[in-house]
Order: sequence, then structure tokens, then C-alpha cells
Amino acid sequence: MQRDPSRRAVVGGAALAGLTAMSTGTAHAATAASGPAAPWTPVPLPEQVAVTEYQVPVAGGGSLWAWDTGGEGQPVILLHPGSGSGESWPYQQPVFAAAGFRVIGYSRRGAYGSVAGTRADSDTASGDLNTLADHLGLDRFHLSGSAAGGYVAVDYALSYGDRLYGLTVSSSKMGVTDAEYAELEQLLQPDPFGDLPADFKELGPSYRGGDRVGVAAWLDINSRARTADSFPQSLANTVTWASLETLTMPVQLLVGDGDLYSPPSLMRLNAQHIQDVQFHVIRESGHNPHWEQSVQWNRLLVNFLRRSGR
Repeated sequence: MQRDPSRRAVVGGAALAGLTAMSTGTAHAATAASGPAAPWTPVPLPEQVAVTEYQVPVAGGGSLWAWDTGGEGQPVILLHPGSGSGESWPYQQPVFAAAGFRVIGYSRRGAYGSVAGTRADSDTASGDLNTLADHLGLDRFHLSGSAAGGYVAVDYALSYGDRLYGLTVSSSKMGVTDAEYAELEQLLQPDPFGDLPADFKELGPSYRGGDRVGVAAWLDINSRARTADSFPQSLANTVTWASLETLTMPVQLLVGDGDLYSPPSLMRLNAQHIQDVQFHVIRESGHNPHWEQSVQWNRLLVNFLRRSGR
């Protein structure tokens, strides 16, 4: 495969430049550890490190837009939520790079910067991820998936677990298909849940009330996350509680206490079926704790990366 690399100072190039101008100094939510009378204090958007960008060819004429900080550290691949894209990680990219990791993000088929290709000839999303890992010359790496990205991360771990140091899944239903679990999902999202505004469904009330500039920045990324030719990709595995029990790598589950899609009670059910698991609830956060409570989320993930990478 031919690489098409370019070097830029920030993730997403010009697309993120607008986000930087909008968000610097008032970017998004701080951790919720302050006293009860302390006001919500937004966290400034960190300066991005230089990245190399690629268009990685995948089956069926598709192409994945990817960015890579490079370096000699252990690689960590970030899998974006369905409401986002490879642009969703400005609060992680420089922090993880400074912690000594090689940080990689990409847009799945039909998300910002990527080309969907033909559905009939496409691979699964986890198969695309494996193509990306091969293209970048990765032997083993850390994998972190948020929301819909968590489905892909679990599917990848079931198919290619020997390539992973560890797995983090954040605020995700994880693709579990057991009837009892599916029934609970339905109860959590009655009609007209799907018709509600994206920021109401995805971001917690504390964040929406505490950082309007951060909400606008999140909506900006969301507005261009999906392209017209996007389509859903199937999983390679049927994910069940029984299949989760076969995972042998270290696993970390993170969830916001105000998540309307996958609240702590639901993710705890999945945690009970994983051999080597750490479980953390992030306060005052909805479905995107990596964005709403980035300081706490980043700290938990960096600590886990260091432990699982030994």
C-alpha cells in the first residue's frame, strides 16, 4: 500500500484551526472534584503537537483519514464516537504524546476526511482497523474506543486480541446482544429519544450548563462528522457476555454518571463478564467524558496505558 503522508501542526489541519480559535481559554469542562460552591471552570484547549496525516486504502475503494504523532513510544489508537470523527481528540492528542505515547486517530468509513467506498465490497470496521495497523507498521498497540467506537474496539479485541496491550471502552453499549441487555437498552431510549438534539443526548447537563463555548465546539465537529456516502458496517463477531469472558487482555471501562445511552448500571453488567477489568465512573459527565471531563478521563487512561503496557 502507498502512504500519502503530510505534516501538520494540529489534528485536522484547517478544520481544527477554527475549533482552536473558538475554544482556547474556554474549551471544556474541568474535573468535578471541587467543593460544592466552586463554579464550573472550563479547561483550555491544549496546543496540538505536529502530526503526520495519511489516507489509508481499505477494501471496496474506501480510504481512512488518519493522523499520527509518531515517536518511539507505545502506540495508542483512539476510536471515535458515532457522533464524531478523527477530529474528536484535541484534548487527548497532545496529552498522551507528552506522556510518551505514539498517538493515532482516524475517521472510520464515511466520517470526516475518509471515503466510504462501496458497501458490498467493504470490510468490517475491525477489519479496516487491522488494515490501518498493518499500514502503519504496528505490532502491538493500545486501543481505546468511545461510544460507537467501543463496538469496534470490542470486536477488534475478540478477533485480534494478541495485538493489544490493553483495551479501554468509554461510554459504550459495546455491541452486546444478550436479550436481557437489549431489553434494558430499549427501556433507556423510548420514543422520541432519537429525535432529540445531538448535544442533549450526548452531553451531560452539567457540561451543557457550564461550558457553552465547549458545547459549540463539540457541535462544530459533530456537524461535519458524517459524510453523505456513509453506511453502517457490521461486526465480525457476535458480541455476548459469554464472548466478553474470553478476553484475556487488561480492560478498562469508563462511563459518565449522566450518560443517557450507557449509564454506569448498564456498563457494570458488562464489567461483570470481563476477567481483568477496571471500572470507573466519571462525575458530572454524559456520553462523552473524554470531551466533558478530559482531565479526569486522560488521567485514568494514561495510568491504565502505563500499567497495561508493561
